[in-house]
Amino acid sequence: MVMTISSAAFSQNSEIPVRYTCDGNDESPPLNWSGVKDNVKSLVLIVSDPDAPDPAAPRMTWTHWILYNLPPDCSGLEEGVAQTDIPPGTLEGINDWRRKGYGGPCPPIGRHRYYFRLYALDTILPDLGTPTRTKLEKAMQGNIIEQTELMGTYQR
Repeated sequence: MVMTISSAAFSQNSEIPVRYTCDGNDESPPLNWSGVKDNVKSLVLIVSDPDAPDPAAPRMTWTHWILYNLPPDCSGLEEGVAQTDIPPGTLEGINDWRRKGYGGPCPPIGRHRYYFRLYALDTILPDLGTPTRTKLEKAMQGNIIEQTELMGTYQR
């Protein structure tokens, strides 16, 4: 079985609805995943935009949300999940707005791509405090069993 991630709010390569962006309610979309193997110890979710600030001349990957140590038996997250309602044991990193939690698409120019990447790890990571994407990716090295992604787009 192959691990997959999906959303009832948008499909692969389609537009993310306004309600999940800074122009709407800025709440996280509902996410579901399946196919997590039995040997997985934890999951990591990283939401990022590689087209920042301008898709015609990207200079950085903007991080929108980081969750790590999601339990492997977790099969998704509800729409607009609050920090207090994430699965027990799950830890959060810091996004590029320098805060925890979801920050929706808010592109200054052009149509951007937003990747919801789910990683299956063979370990439970130590508490890294509030890691950046770079710090978390370094901690994950050598422990990724499988990964999958859902990509949506948004333009203001």
